[in-house]
Amino acid sequence: MHHPLVESRTERTLLVTGAAVAVPGTSVRAEALAVRGDRVVHVGTAEDARAVLGGRADEILELDGGLVHPGFVDAHCHPVMYGQALAWVDCRPERVPDIDTLVTVLTEAARDLPAGVPVRGFGYEHRRLAERRHPTCHDLDRIATDREVYVMNASGHGGVVNTHTLRACGITAGTPDPEGGSIGHFASGEPDGQLWDAACDLLTGPGGVKIGNHGPNFHLSEPDAIMADHLMRAQETFLAAGVTTVGDAQASRREMETYLRARTDGSLRMRVSAYLTSALLDTALELGVVRGFGDDLFRVQGVKLYADGTLGGWTAYFPDGYAADCCHHGQLYHSAEEYAGIIAKAHRAGLQTATHAQSPFAIGMVLDAVEKAQADVRRADMRHRVEHCGLPTDAQITRMGALGIVPVMQPQHHLRTGDGTLTAIGDLGHRYNPAGLCLPAGVPVVFSSDAPVAPPAPLEAISAAATRTTVLGTVLGDESLRLPVPDGLHAHTGAAASALHREHMVGALAPGMLADFVVLDADPLVTSSEALASIAVRETWIGGARAWAAPGR
Repeated sequence: MHHPLVESRTERTLLVTGAAVAVPGTSVRAEALAVRGDRVVHVGTAEDARAVLGGRADEILELDGGLVHPGFVDAHCHPVMYGQALAWVDCRPERVPDIDTLVTVLTEAARDLPAGVPVRGFGYEHRRLAERRHPTCHDLDRIATDREVYVMNASGHGGVVNTHTLRACGITAGTPDPEGGSIGHFASGEPDGQLWDAACDLLTGPGGVKIGNHGPNFHLSEPDAIMADHLMRAQETFLAAGVTTVGDAQASRREMETYLRARTDGSLRMRVSAYLTSALLDTALELGVVRGFGDDLFRVQGVKLYADGTLGGWTAYFPDGYAADCCHHGQLYHSAEEYAGIIAKAHRAGLQTATHAQSPFAIGMVLDAVEKAQADVRRADMRHRVEHCGLPTDAQITRMGALGIVPVMQPQHHLRTGDGTLTAIGDLGHRYNPAGLCLPAGVPVVFSSDAPVAPPAPLEAISAAATRTTVLGTVLGDESLRLPVPDGLHAHTGAAASALHREHMVGALAPGMLADFVVLDADPLVTSSEALASIAVRETWIGGARAWAAPGR
């Protein structure tokens, strides 16, 4: 049996000096950081840090200025899907301004692919295309008629396929919309290539992952080597952004298998907390997979649900219709009763829930269901989450505080799509992501990227929350909705760690915490809100070991 004191003496030590070190919960900056094994043992003066390490360190990281900051925590993202999007053809608005360009870039990509291999793109935003519409199957038929062509919308909730794919999937004018999804049609009644939310189950094939009315299905099956590449590609991007811990906000067997293979072969370096799709809730309960199943590197944290759809795709649910189209209402994935039953089942088992909800109606469904579940079975400190939580009312924010519910927002969404949201829902869009109203109501604010919907860029998110200015220059709402930079930094570190039930391990640099940190070129607290996104990441360390460094360093 090993004596713990003997073990601690033989663990590798690290001394970090030469840069300011962020002290949690304050603007104070320390001189040095001392690490033993994978844990922080001291934050303070360089002299004291050396003394704690016995006068010497196995490794010294001597920096030339900058700031040592806790590694950022991205509490809601889709890493495997993000890697998939990075591997697909880039169809974002910056590269694809119109449908002809979309066809051109996908056609060029198709020339480099073997015969029969699908042609797939990600990131088009129909309201930022010159035509102000979705592509159709006929547009994509210009790319290929003998193999699948699929371009996914930036929302990740669906997209458009060509005629070949419609036929291969057996989709005709008579194919009904599945519960929780929709199939687009021309005026003639023939399918136009659009597949949304649960309709994307049709793309995964007979043996593929099925989600049903539990959310959008982006879990396309690919060989193990391709899945590993997707994860590694995404991981490098997260690490380069200074993100050390992520919450995977919709894990199916595809994601679980990918993470576990990477965990086994040592290629998984960032920390992952997985939220299983609610389609797998019964399976998880049968297996006894409860909160915290796993270790410091990979664990199952809870279950992901959907109440309504997306604001960007006009599928968020507004019972009175959209300002731009009073006959269009969006959709709910479940009836209120069915949804409340799923929440109750997870809550009884002690599983934290994380529900996608954008509209006030959908957010109300979450609050009602959690309130009822707690009344039936009282469980302390569950931290049930509302993902996105785009448009909560003042009364709903107050209720969140009373119920201990955590909103997990993405400021980069209003940065990129705030103008489209104003078009869709009118002046209500000025309240999009009202982070500034939460803290005074006792509601913790948590930030995330929702990658691939936005890239992992914590400082960009913090800037977007502080300025509330869109990419087109529109300022959303008044100052009360803005979140000051210090609070934004906490929202992407300590508060995000708490949303994952990991606040005792990550999100701050203090003795006993895991030594996950990032070296920034400048201190965000002395940088203007508008310039935050320009602060570069020099290095990212996880568990006291360098996980990424900028080229040339």
